Amino acid sequence: MPAINPVGGHLERDRGSSTAAAAFLEAGHRRLYADRHRIELKPRPRRSCPDCRGAGGWWTGGPFPEMEACGCWSERRELRVRLLPVPAWPDEPPF
Repeated sequence: MPAINPVGGHLERDRGSSTAAAAFLEAGHRRLYADRHRIELKPRPRRSCPDCRGAGGWWTGGPFPEMEACGCWSERRELRVRLLPVPAWPDEPPF
């Protein structure tokens, strides 16, 4: 748990917990995104996947080629935690 520095009043991060979090994200093949409104953990392609070899998919042939996503990441859940509501966009200009 982070400790509060009595002199500066800011949080000091525990290196052990941040290292453990980085190891979890790397081992679970997930990407972390965080801002004021949400925290997201999105799946990433596995580098050791025999089908896509870490590219995340492949291009299908035909006159209009499309990328087909590999199952090593596309079939896994995306985790999202909402923190603050997104503010409503005003209907009128601010002036």
